[in-house]
Amino acid sequence: MIFQQKNQARGNEMAHQLDASGQSKDEVETVVGPSVNVEGDFSSEGNIIVKGMVAGSVHTSKHLSVEQGAKIMANVRAGSAQVAGEVKGNMKVKEVLELTSTARILGDLEVKTLIVEAGALISGKVMMPGFESESKTARGPRSGVKKADEGEAVAAAV
Repeated sequence: MIFQQKNQARGNEMAHQLDASGQSKDEVETVVGPSVNVEGDFSSEGNIIVKGMVAGSVHTSKHLSVEQGAKIMANVRAGSAQVAGEVKGNMKVKEVLELTSTARILGDLEVKTLIVEAGALISGKVMMPGFESESKTARGPRSGVKKADEGEAVAAAV
């Protein structure tokens, strides 16, 4: 089931609560229920919570939450995201991407800030904007970064 719900402040609670990623919790959310399979391009202007399965592409300028047991087989673009389920596809996250211990990512990540709990699995490249320009200015054209062979991790000493 897909539905939208508006979170509202109750009683003396703050009208604009913030979650861990700094996103306002009182915005419209689109929820893909645990028994729902969505196929095709999926786009929302509000927060998205995935509890089921999505195949195609997923886009939101706000927060994406992929809960444990959920699967996304699509390329993803989001303002911020938290993944506890599985994503098979490339992810481009403008701000913060948090991977919990149950997260499984098969694809490349492009993100400003990455938080990874022990146990999370990533199979793909991780790109963080700004790193290349910092290493070139600090070290010149030869930054000491080695090109990785497939399956080999790369680290640069700063």
